[in-house]
Amino acid sequence: MTIHTSLLSMIGNTPMLKLTAFDTGPCELFVKLESQNPGGSIKDRVGLAIIEEAEKSGELKAGGTIIEATAGNTGIGLALVAAIKGYKIILVIPDKMSREKILHLEGLGAEIVLTRSDVPEGHPEYYQDLARTIVAKTPGSFLANQFANPANPMIHRTTTGPEIWDQMDGNIDAMVAGVGSGGTITGLAEFFKEKNPDIQMVAADPEGSIVADAVIKGSFSYDGGSWLVEGVGEDFIPDNLNVDLLDDAEVVTDKEAFQTLQILIREEGVLGGSSTGTLVAGAVKWCQKQTSPKRVVTFICDTGNKYLSKAFNKSWLHDNDLLEVEIAGDVTDLINRRADQGDMISVTASDTLLTAYKRMRASDISQIPVLDGERLVGVLDEEDLLFNVSKSEKAFTQLVTEFMVTDLDVLPVGASEEDLLKTLTQGKVAIIYDGDTFVGFITKVDLINHYRTKISKD
Repeated sequence: MTIHTSLLSMIGNTPMLKLTAFDTGPCELFVKLESQNPGGSIKDRVGLAIIEEAEKSGELKAGGTIIEATAGNTGIGLALVAAIKGYKIILVIPDKMSREKILHLEGLGAEIVLTRSDVPEGHPEYYQDLARTIVAKTPGSFLANQFANPANPMIHRTTTGPEIWDQMDGNIDAMVAGVGSGGTITGLAEFFKEKNPDIQMVAADPEGSIVADAVIKGSFSYDGGSWLVEGVGEDFIPDNLNVDLLDDAEVVTDKEAFQTLQILIREEGVLGGSSTGTLVAGAVKWCQKQTSPKRVVTFICDTGNKYLSKAFNKSWLHDNDLLEVEIAGDVTDLINRRADQGDMISVTASDTLLTAYKRMRASDISQIPVLDGERLVGVLDEEDLLFNVSKSEKAFTQLVTEFMVTDLDVLPVGASEEDLLKTLTQGKVAIIYDGDTFVGFITKVDLINHYRTKISKD
C-alpha cells in the first residue's frame, strides 16, 4: 500500500468508467474520472506542470506571486500547488463562476479579483487583459498564462494521453474533449495522432463559442454569444489550440449540457461539473451519428460539488430556462417553487421564528409561507423578522403565528403581467391561487428573470 507524503503526488492516474445510461448508437462510451484529482478537476495536472516548469526556468522564484486569468478550475489547480509550495497567488475570475469555486479558492488562500464575463478581449475588464495589467503592477510576479503556456499541452501529451492509451489497451477510436485554454485537446491530439493517425479528435463546444466553426468550417466570427457552462468554449483561438489536429466538433446547448448532468448523477451516480455536461452530451451526439462500432473516450473533467448551487439547484435551473417543464401559458410559469407540487420552502404555524429564519437563510429567500397542511395561513418576510428580533432576541423562540402577515392579497392564475407589476411595485409578493389552491409566490426577481429570458429568446 502506497502512502503519499504530498497531495501533489496524487495528481493523475485517474480511473476509467464505461457509461451505460446513454443511447450511444453503435458506440461504447468511456469517461476518465478527472474529478478524482485532489483539487477535483483535470486542471490539477496543468497547475502542477505550469508551476514546476516555471520553477525550472527561473521565471518563478521563492516568494514570488502567481497570477492567472481562469474560469476557476485552473485557478484551483494553481492555488492547490501554490499553497503546498508556499507561493502567493492572485486569480482573475469572470463573474459567472459558481460560488463554490470561489469559496474553494479563498479556502486555499488565493486572492480573488472578480471581473465581468460579458466583455470581449481588448476590454480593460476582460479577465485575461486584467490579469496582464495586475502582472505589470506586481513585482516578482509570474503570469501562468494557461492559454499560451506550453506546459499546458505538454502535461496532457505526457501523462493524460498515455494513461488513457494504457487503460484502453490502445483500443480507442475517438477522443472527445472541450476547449477552454486548448491545452487538453491539443496535448491529447499530439499524443494520439502519433500513436494512430486514424483516432478522431472531436471538440465538444458550447453553443455560442467559436471553436466548432473553426474546426468544421475553417473560419469563425464571434457574434457576442454567451453560455452558462463553465470552463469550455471561447471567443478566440488560444495559442495552445492547434485546430489542424482536430477532426470534428459537436455543438452542445446549455440545456443539453445541464440535462446530461442530471442523467449522469441519477443513473450513473457520477457527480460532474457543467463542462462535463458539455463533453458527455457532445460525445453522445457524436456517437449517435456513427454507422459502425467505435470506442469513444471523454472526461468527467471536474466534480459537481463545485456547482451544487447552480447545476443541481432546481431554482437556478428554472431561472435560466434549463428545465423541461410543461408551459401553462399563465403566471404560474413564473413560479420558481410550486407549493401545490411540494417544492416550496415553508414553515407551519407551530414553528418558531428561529426555524423560519434558518430556512430562509439556507434557501436564500426573503419570504416564507406559513402553511396549515396545504392551506396558506400567512406570510413571513425578512422585514417582519428584522423588526421583531431587533426589539427582542427572545422573539426567535416565539411562534411564527405571532409575527406573520395574515391579510393577504392574492392573484388568480389568470392574472396579467400588469396585475403582477402593480402588486410587486407596491412592495408585496404576488400570492398565486388556482381556485382555492395555493400555487406559490412570484417575486420581483422572478418577474425580472421572466423579462430577461424573453430578451435572450428574442
